[in-house]
Amino acid sequence: MIKAWTTPVILVVAAGLAGCDQNGEFSLASPAGSEASAGAGATAGGQVIERDVESPEVFEAAEAGLWDGRPSLGGVWVAHPDVSEPERVLIRNAATGSEVIGALFRRERANPGPRIQVSSDAAAELGMLAGQPVELAVVALRREAVEVAPPAEPIDASAESLAADDISTAPLDPIAAAAAAIDEAEAGAVAAVAATAPTAAPSPAAAPAAPAELATPAPAIDRAYVQIGIFSVEANANNTAASLRNVGIVPTVLRQESRDKEFWRVIVGPATSTQERATLLRKVKDLGFADAYYVSS
Repeated sequence: MIKAWTTPVILVVAAGLAGCDQNGEFSLASPAGSEASAGAGATAGGQVIERDVESPEVFEAAEAGLWDGRPSLGGVWVAHPDVSEPERVLIRNAATGSEVIGALFRRERANPGPRIQVSSDAAAELGMLAGQPVELAVVALRREAVEVAPPAEPIDASAESLAADDISTAPLDPIAAAAAAIDEAEAGAVAAVAATAPTAAPSPAAAPAAPAELATPAPAIDRAYVQIGIFSVEANANNTAASLRNVGIVPTVLRQESRDKEFWRVIVGPATSTQERATLLRKVKDLGFADAYYVSS
């Protein structure tokens, strides 16, 4: 009699433990958290992060650049006559391989010599000397969303060992097992009867009262910020922000990273209307930041 009950009970217990293992009940690890940028999110398959990618179809130039030796405002930037709109670019010294992220502007005046004009901050980062042309590679950057698969969860070996020990050594009482099986069958029959019984229709939920008056949000505008400059040195960005605060303009310094390089952007805003944005840009340019321009964030 004992042998007749022991084998099926062992199979039932083993099947139950195997189901727990497949559902991850014994795993102690939690899923990896999402990466922190501007615009990161999670999907069912993993994490979505943003990264910079080179976009030569937007702008690309490989030619000599020149720093004229004069100090310049606006941080790291280069200017080229073929530019139509300001861009964020990667600037690379072809001879040394050093590179920096900066802004790209249109060069209004055509002077003799190289067409790429280089700011003093960009020249310092690229190792350029005043008056000495250097071959530069300038390419536009664009943000791209990429889905990254989450790391596999580790399996707790000690939990698996404990489950195996429970299967092989736990004593089984055939009488108790039979009683439990009968109780389970009776509970299932009661549940089946309850499921077929008619249920009362739920009462309709009361509709929420409409508010007396809805506040109208401020109209959003495209490119509501004014970018003062991109800086490869945090102190330079903070000094520029301090000079703006001294005249009553409140800037924001944003630390960002691209291609394993840190840089800092100084922006002002957001403006709530195109008129306010134009006034803000005019004030900034009157302070000497002639290359300031509109950005979305």
